[in-house]
Amino acid sequence: MDGRKLSILVIGAHPDDAEIQAGGVSILYAGQGHKVRFVSVTNGDAGHHEMQGETLARRRAGEAGRAGALAGIGYEILGNPDGELEPTIENRRRLIRLIRRSAADLIFTHRPDDYHPDHRYTSVLVQDAVFMTTIPNICPDTPRLTASPVVMYLRDVFQSRTPFRPVVAVGIDAVIAKKMDMLDCHVSQMYEFLPYILGYRDEVPKGEKERRAWLETKWLPCSSADPWRDLLLQLYGEPGGRKIRYAEAFEPSDYGTPLNDGNLRTLFPFFS
Repeated sequence: MDGRKLSILVIGAHPDDAEIQAGGVSILYAGQGHKVRFVSVTNGDAGHHEMQGETLARRRAGEAGRAGALAGIGYEILGNPDGELEPTIENRRRLIRLIRRSAADLIFTHRPDDYHPDHRYTSVLVQDAVFMTTIPNICPDTPRLTASPVVMYLRDVFQSRTPFRPVVAVGIDAVIAKKMDMLDCHVSQMYEFLPYILGYRDEVPKGEKERRAWLETKWLPCSSADPWRDLLLQLYGEPGGRKIRYAEAFEPSDYGTPLNDGNLRTLFPFFS
């Protein structure tokens, strides 16, 4: 793995999940020349209060494409209906083939404990697919991988059963503005549906410049480095870890190749 560019997949349930939870680290990878691809397992066709179906799916695909283009990140949206994802054999096969074609070294995805069923089933599908990527007789039409990717879980705040327990935190100060620009591309979500469903529609300004400034007041705190300060100090040392204002954190999965001291700094080439 050393001496070559990495292949990174961020597999979320909906268009915008990848940007929200791993947009910063993805921009950093892409900036170093690594191949990064975002995957949305559903098409997002239910994520609005005034639009739906194919019209909404097309709109969200356009938003996702613009967000990815800002950082040179490809975006693939699968055709599963939003809110109806199931961990079927066919969906598993699609992910096995996708992971193999990408020759993925590292996958970021949701945890299996999460508030949203699409998130949970995306996690299950990735977990079920990862080991199978090495089995020759599974999906034999797509050449197998010789080693499973490392799988990392995206952050959530769900506390039932197992709270989020990260072992990696990456400072994203240098790219936080571009991450906000990526979120700004998702107009249907950032300025319409999420304010509607979470009850703060009246806060959203009308003008584009004004709402972009408002977006930072709403979403920058979600990328605060403070919850991960001990990890940042461990990984970046003093004073680097102390200075970081914004960060994204990730928890290793038991599925796939284990994250360990031998591959940590190869897969996360950001630490001094």
